[in-house]
Amino acid sequence: MVKDREKSFVSGVDKHELVELTRDLVRIDSVIRPDRGGTEKNLVRFIVDWIRREVGVEPLVEEVAPGRENIILTVDSGKPGPCLMVEGHTDVVSEGDPAAWDYAPFGAQLVEGRIYGRGSCDMKAGDAIALQLAKIFATTKESWVGKLRVGLVCDEEGMMIGIKDYIKKGHADIVDACLVPEPEENNLCISMKGAIRAIVKVQGKMAHGAMPLSGINPNTRLARIILDFEEFEAAEKKRCGRDPYLGLPSVTFTVVQAPPPGSPPQLNVMPAEALGYVDIRTTLAQNHDQVRQALRDILAGLAKTDPDFKAEIEFIEDRPVVGIEKDEPIAAISAQAYRDLTGRDPVWNGVPGATDGTFLSAWKGIPCLVNGPGNRLIPHQKNEYVEVEELFECARIYALTASRYLDPESPAPRRQS
Repeated sequence: MVKDREKSFVSGVDKHELVELTRDLVRIDSVIRPDRGGTEKNLVRFIVDWIRREVGVEPLVEEVAPGRENIILTVDSGKPGPCLMVEGHTDVVSEGDPAAWDYAPFGAQLVEGRIYGRGSCDMKAGDAIALQLAKIFATTKESWVGKLRVGLVCDEEGMMIGIKDYIKKGHADIVDACLVPEPEENNLCISMKGAIRAIVKVQGKMAHGAMPLSGINPNTRLARIILDFEEFEAAEKKRCGRDPYLGLPSVTFTVVQAPPPGSPPQLNVMPAEALGYVDIRTTLAQNHDQVRQALRDILAGLAKTDPDFKAEIEFIEDRPVVGIEKDEPIAAISAQAYRDLTGRDPVWNGVPGATDGTFLSAWKGIPCLVNGPGNRLIPHQKNEYVEVEELFECARIYALTASRYLDPESPAPRRQS
């Protein structure tokens, strides 16, 4: 049941404004293009101007790297209470070949209830929700307590330098809970898969293709590594089983290169080195230290049986698996808001990858709930889209959730830092 106080927040969600704001954001190309100097900068300028005009608050803009900026907006009720954050990212992945799209990748066309374009669901629709929520709360300060924080950061699609910088500079210290409107079909996702990124380097000896015995082939050694890693993956799947929300763990070689970049390949030349890039996705049943050691042990085992085997593995990124319980205040409040507005029970789920919320949870202990509009399978594909009705539904759920989390009569408890 929605109380009278809460109705003003929910009714503040303006469907037309939400749709047009999402389309405006999609029209601004924020693909990171190092060869052309493309960054999120133009999108940041647009959002900052929108905040000044519509919210009436001066946001903090911080440069994380050249041309890469975070936007931090705090709407303060002026009364003590919890701080609820809504987090999004401003970068999007490449559109690929524009000719492969049925609609212009940055045209933001509205067709039969869908907004098409790169980033429409991942995650400019979520950014629009966060921005409109800030506008609603800026005009209703007498009806809530604490702070509403909107953080729109750079580089989520890369190494997540934006959220890491946000945390390192202390901005997360006051945050008690976080909503992340990534595309999850409005499912309530209470866990996020972990990720370990690694590079396997295999050393060989260059030789003529007609005289392979005079060299050492790194490709065959890399092939053995790939097969042994595949066996490890199968063993982990059997040991861990299927997580109810995250599914099965995985170990995937995504890139194999021989010779490495900078050395032109030749059909009649055995390369001196081979590289393999590995994307490892983990579930709550796994320990990252143990996973890393198991992969090192595989290389050590192969070296014992082959005197010419020389390989090393470099771990370049670690994103811990994180999760919260259904009775965590932000999850329980969101679930009830979902029921009250839709008349349906929410679908509980997990995120198949990492989000910026991964680091908020892992580094600062902030409970994060990921629930946003958009088909889970659409991000990064051609003809990406977001359903207008799903977008509108999510914005209303966020408005009701935030109003209850920051309720003057029974605000959510502060996080113990």
